Amino acid sequence: MKITDILLNLIKFKEEEKHNFVLSSSDNSDETNNEDLKPLEDTNQEVYSSIDINLQYVKEKYHTDINSDIKTREFFVNARGKQYKAFLLFIDGMINAESINRFVVEPLMLKNTSNTTTADSDIVSTAVTGNVTVRRVKKFNLSNYISERLVPQNDVSTETTFKEVFGKVNAGLSALFVDTINTVFLVDAKGFDKRSISPPDNEMIIRGSQESFIESIRTNTSLIRRLINNENLVIEDASVGTISETKIRYMLFKKCCK
Repeated sequence: MKITDILLNLIKFKEEEKHNFVLSSSDNSDETNNEDLKPLEDTNQEVYSSIDINLQYVKEKYHTDINSDIKTREFFVNARGKQYKAFLLFIDGMINAESINRFVVEPLMLKNTSNTTTADSDIVSTAVTGNVTVRRVKKFNLSNYISERLVPQNDVSTETTFKEVFGKVNAGLSALFVDTINTVFLVDAKGFDKRSISPPDNEMIIRGSQESFIESIRTNTSLIRRLINNENLVIEDASVGTISETKIRYMLFKKCCK
């Protein structure tokens, strides 16, 4: 073959081949697609009175087995000489640990006069019959007892559904679950112990967040948590480098549809 023929073959226009592909269709293809888009169980579920069921529900929704910044602290609450199982749910990097320890965990765990004796305000009336003193005491309410006497934090609210609880935990609040009651206490103890977050200097944007990442990886993940208020966001720990073993965290969304 001549060199000119070779060059002509290289530069000669060739019409694209057309292929007639036919996608096989099934009778239930639409139904299958619709099934894939069905959401998981709605989180608008009321809180259970059993602490074990609540803890299991929280662990499943937040994927705590792989989610590195979701913390659950289990302990016992002392109230009127009795102990109740409880746990705290919070996001590491978005709360003030010192405030939680001093104004939530310690008052609930340590035995003192406020959680072992009956207060005078519980006495409705007192009557003396001969040498006997009869006192009428109002019915004990554990939920009111905890919020009014055992948690000295200045900002405490209550919720009864997981949807509201998860929304506030994702926003930086701490949730207190106590056994035998279907009420969750939300404690506002937000805190960032690193330097302030400033706008990015190198990559200015018009639309979007005006916050830039800093050196602390935990603060960086908390920034994303504040922007993506969803319990399906999972953060996993890993390390790279055989010598430095630099700590990294990669983020993903667990499948929210089935």
